[in-house]
Amino acid sequence: MLSYQHAYHAGNFADVHKHLTLYAVIDYLLRKKTAITYIDTHAGRGLYPLNAQETQRLLEYREGVWPLWQAGSTPSDPLLNAWKAALTKAQTDAAILTHYPGSPWWLSHTLREQDQLRLFELHPGEHEQLNAQALSPNARRVFGDGLAGLKAMLPAVTPRLCVLIDPSYERKAEYQDVADTVAYTLEKARHGVVLIWYPLLPAGNHHRLLSSLKASGIRNIWRSELLLHEPGSQAHGMYGSGMLVINPPWGLDKRLAATMAEITPQLGATSRYQADWWVGE
Repeated sequence: MLSYQHAYHAGNFADVHKHLTLYAVIDYLLRKKTAITYIDTHAGRGLYPLNAQETQRLLEYREGVWPLWQAGSTPSDPLLNAWKAALTKAQTDAAILTHYPGSPWWLSHTLREQDQLRLFELHPGEHEQLNAQALSPNARRVFGDGLAGLKAMLPAVTPRLCVLIDPSYERKAEYQDVADTVAYTLEKARHGVVLIWYPLLPAGNHHRLLSSLKASGIRNIWRSELLLHEPGSQAHGMYGSGMLVINPPWGLDKRLAATMAEITPQLGATSRYQADWWVGE
């Protein structure tokens, strides 16, 4: 199924949660000089104009990046302050929020000479848009299935590996597909850092992913969830965003907790953040 286009949801609260987590992980990884291979299994377009017809249809960024951008004061949290400064670089006018950058942008703009990035996208239209983006010379765009492409790239040619898995989950089978791919990845790269995004929906299908990962025997899985609404408060639609980080850098949990404590009040009265070690070391 190739109907999903992220432009309808660009810059929403789930993007903020996902990309703040990704940004924090990258910041930790860059503290060492050894080379990193980054793999983005579901890259999307890379950069989303907020005035695009698709994005304007749902205006989901109004409950995500918009209130953070509009906040008049400088964030007191260092991570949020750095993330917003980076976000400014994606705008055509530094004073106006014109674009929201997807994961290819966040990954590409941190690449060093020794690092490499592989961006997989299976949707023809999305891949065409991704090809039009200005990215680092070390970023290679691949038209193809990202989970299969990840497996084919293992073991990585660099000492360190960081993977972002961010499917649409339009098919229920994708939850198990992701779990199986992650298990294979950690067999080939035991110390790789793997980030997995999942939606919190009333149907609760994400529990299949969580249960499968726990049963796989993988250790050191940290889970965080940003809830825009409480479960059961609405019959349809995504009420929250989930992130799993396997082999997270030391201190990531506390750093993100501080960041989320600052942003959740800006996302609405019902928003809240929760995190725990889904599976310990």
